[in-house]
Amino acid sequence: MTSTRAAEAARAGQTIAADRLYAKVARRLLPLLGLLYLVSYLDRSNIAFAAPNGMNEALNLSSSAFGLASGIFFLGYSVVEVPSNMALRRFGARAWLVRILVSWGVVATLTAFVTSAGQLQTARLLLGVAEAGCLPGIVFYLTLWLPKNVRTRLMAVFFVALPLSTALGAPLSGLIVQYADGLAGLPGWRAMFLLEGVPALLLAVVVWRALPDGPREARWLTEAERDWLLARVAEDEPEPSVKRRGAGWFTPRTFALGFAYFGIVYGLYALSFFLPTIIAGFQGDNGREFSIVERGLINAVPYALGAVAMLVWGRRAQRTPGAAWTVVLPAVLAGVTVPVALYMHGPLATMVVISVCAIGVLSAIPVFWALPTAMLGKEGAAAGIALVNTIGSLGGFAAPYFTGWLKDWTGSVRPGLWLTGGLLICSALIVTALRRGAPRPAEEVV
Repeated sequence: MTSTRAAEAARAGQTIAADRLYAKVARRLLPLLGLLYLVSYLDRSNIAFAAPNGMNEALNLSSSAFGLASGIFFLGYSVVEVPSNMALRRFGARAWLVRILVSWGVVATLTAFVTSAGQLQTARLLLGVAEAGCLPGIVFYLTLWLPKNVRTRLMAVFFVALPLSTALGAPLSGLIVQYADGLAGLPGWRAMFLLEGVPALLLAVVVWRALPDGPREARWLTEAERDWLLARVAEDEPEPSVKRRGAGWFTPRTFALGFAYFGIVYGLYALSFFLPTIIAGFQGDNGREFSIVERGLINAVPYALGAVAMLVWGRRAQRTPGAAWTVVLPAVLAGVTVPVALYMHGPLATMVVISVCAIGVLSAIPVFWALPTAMLGKEGAAAGIALVNTIGSLGGFAAPYFTGWLKDWTGSVRPGLWLTGGLLICSALIVTALRRGAPRPAEEVV
C-alpha cells in the first residue's frame, strides 16, 4: 500500500513538473507566434475593410472583381505552400519565418500604391506567395515542442490570434481609415495598407533575435528540460504499423483532410471578406448612420465572441483529443447558421446569427489541426501539414470569388451563403468518415 501511494505521489509530482514546463514553453513561444499570425491574418483580410471605404469606388471594382482580388491571394499562397514548409524544415524555423515576414511586409506596404484592379490583383497574388508557409510552418514548429496530450489546448491559445486579428484589427483599420486620411497625401484606405504592412517588417527583427529553431537551441531551457521535452515529443511517433499505413504526405488521407479544411476555410473567408459590406448595408436602418470606426467595432463583435468560444472549446476538446465530434459539432453549427442569417430582419438579429456562425467556424479550426499533426508521421509531417493547408487555403480563394460572382449574377448574396453552409456541412461529414477509418495504434494517435 505504501509503495503504491509513493508511486502515485511520484507520478503526481512528474505531472506538475510537466505542466510547469509546458507553461514555460507556452509563455516563451505562443505570444510571439500568435502575434505573427495575427499580423499575417490582418494583412490578408484588411482588403475587406478597404472595399466599402473607398477602394472599390477608386479602383472601379464590381463584387466579382473584389472577390477575385480578395481570393487571388490564396492562389499564390497555395502554389508555394508545400515547398515553403519543406524549406522551413531544411533551413530552420527562425531563418525561414524571417524571410516570410520581410517579403510579405514589403508587398503589404506597396499595396497602398496600386492604381487599378489589375495592379491590386497582382499585389494580392504576390502577397500570397510571400506569406506562403506561415501558418503550416508555425503548426509544424509547435509539433517540435508540444506532445499530443497538450497540443490541442495550447493550439487553441495560439489560434485565438485569428479572431483577435479582426476583433482588434477592424477597429484599428477603422481608426486608420478615418483619422489617417490624407497621411502623405493618401486617402484613408491607402494609408491603412501602408501602416498595417509595417509590423511584419518589425516582427522579422524580433523573430530573428528571439525564436529558437527548436528545443535544442532554446537557451531558456535547462539541459534536463531539453532532454525531457525532446523525449516526450518523440513518444508521439506512431507505432511502426501505423507508419506503414499512414507514412508520407502524398496520401488519400492527407487529401481528405485538405478537403475537410477547405470547407471550414471557405466559411471563414466568406464571413471575413463580406461581413464589412453587410454591415455597411445596415446604413439607414431606423434612420441610423454608422461612422467608419463604429462599423469597425460592430465587425469586431462576432470575432471577440469567437475568440472566447475558441479557448473554451479547445479546453473541452483536450479531454478527447482528435475525436471527430470536436470538429463536427462547430462545423455543423456554422453551416446551419450561415443561411439562417439571410432571413433575419434588422441589424441586431442578423448580427446575433452571424456571431453564432463565427463561433462555430472559429471553434472548429484549432481542434481540426489535432488531426493532421497526429495522423502523419514525423517524416511526412512538414509537407503533409503544408499540403492540408494548401488545399484548405484554396477555400480562401473560392469563398470571396464565388460569393461575389454569385451576387453579381443573381443580384443577391443568398446563393453564395447557401453554398457556404453546404460546404461546412460537407466538412463535418468528411471528418466523421475520416476518423472512423483512421488506424489506431495501441495508444490513441491524437
